[in-house]
Amino acid sequence: MKDIEKYLPKFILKLLEPYRGLPKEVYVIFVSRIVNAIGCFVGPFLTLILTKKIGLSSDVAGFYMSAAGLLYIPASIIGGKLSDTLGRRKVIILFDTLAIIVYMVCGFVQPSMTMVYLIMLAGTCMSAAGPAHDSLMADLTTPENRNGAYALSYMGWNLGFAIGPLLAGMLFENHLNLIFIGDALTALLSLTLIIFFVRETIGNTKEDISDASRFMERRESGSIISVLLRRPALLIFAIVILGYNFTYAQWGFMMPMHAGQNFGDKGAAYYGYMASFNGIVVIAFTPLITWLLRKIKHLKKIFIGGLLYAVGFGMLGIYNTLAAFFISVFVFTIGEIILSISTMPFIADNTPMSHRGRMSGVLGILFGFGYTISPMVMGTVIKTTGIEQSWLYLGIFVAISSTCIVFVERAIKKQKQDQLALIESEQA
Repeated sequence: MKDIEKYLPKFILKLLEPYRGLPKEVYVIFVSRIVNAIGCFVGPFLTLILTKKIGLSSDVAGFYMSAAGLLYIPASIIGGKLSDTLGRRKVIILFDTLAIIVYMVCGFVQPSMTMVYLIMLAGTCMSAAGPAHDSLMADLTTPENRNGAYALSYMGWNLGFAIGPLLAGMLFENHLNLIFIGDALTALLSLTLIIFFVRETIGNTKEDISDASRFMERRESGSIISVLLRRPALLIFAIVILGYNFTYAQWGFMMPMHAGQNFGDKGAAYYGYMASFNGIVVIAFTPLITWLLRKIKHLKKIFIGGLLYAVGFGMLGIYNTLAAFFISVFVFTIGEIILSISTMPFIADNTPMSHRGRMSGVLGILFGFGYTISPMVMGTVIKTTGIEQSWLYLGIFVAISSTCIVFVERAIKKQKQDQLALIESEQA
């Protein structure tokens, strides 16, 4: 490795610095996410599956997508609780396996309401495994290497995602069954890597943290509700991210619908190109953005990301040529990168290690509520005002959401003061 490094420019070495020296499990997760994302066929084309293949109207499709989101609420709570008690790996293996089986079954079902319900079930299983995946990464990292680890995981997903939707776009019209089968097989391979090469990490949370600088991660007793009440900043933060996710959900709902409206039969293929472009931008710019913003606090970065969402999504209300679609994707993808390398590290840095799974589950529900209601709400808005006007409303909404970061910043300062006072009282 050192022989290779001496031939690399210093600037490249600086960009790679956050990804060096991470736990080996993080690199396995990186590869696992690449494999999983290469087969990410169903998610990006879910709107088109519901509308073009099954024949649902935009508002009815939005209803079912939102209904699926409601199922994720109990799934996330159960998954979070189990990951803090049984362990991260067991929860991941159980629920990811169930999702794989359901997707495989979908590959042999004709487009129908049965397929809709099976897709909802698979999504529910994946949602139950979500808190365990999040907790696993938090257990493996510290504040010093957490940004690099999450950024690497995020890049891994997008390395695969640059290929997956492109392949799915080619299969969509004539080979819908292969979309489900391919998704299941790559998910199985991804899970196999975790089973054989990633250790159980729940043992890391049994002993308290001795590092004084990580006092916000110290173990706590009590229910997740009591912990959240002592950390209101995370609740306010969740509301802000809810607004961001409400907006980002339209990347998978309004965007393919708008592409189909503007470009007819080529809409699905163009949307596949846009999804691949999204992945390419992530791969090309994540190291640079991670390095450029390395000294900026998480909350400021999250504010910047929200403003980029406002511009990227809102502009489609004014410009909607094919070039404008790609410019929009570029702008909001830069925002997506900033949010992806900042949101989970911020949560991990401010969550007691004893409650990581449950916190991920509860906050995931709040975050996910934005995804849940977004298709249903925007499906109705589109029907009332038209798709161009809907993009403008969306841009204004997320701009307002981003300004609420100031309330999170105030709350986190008070929260840290209260936590330090509690620690001092315990030591007295």
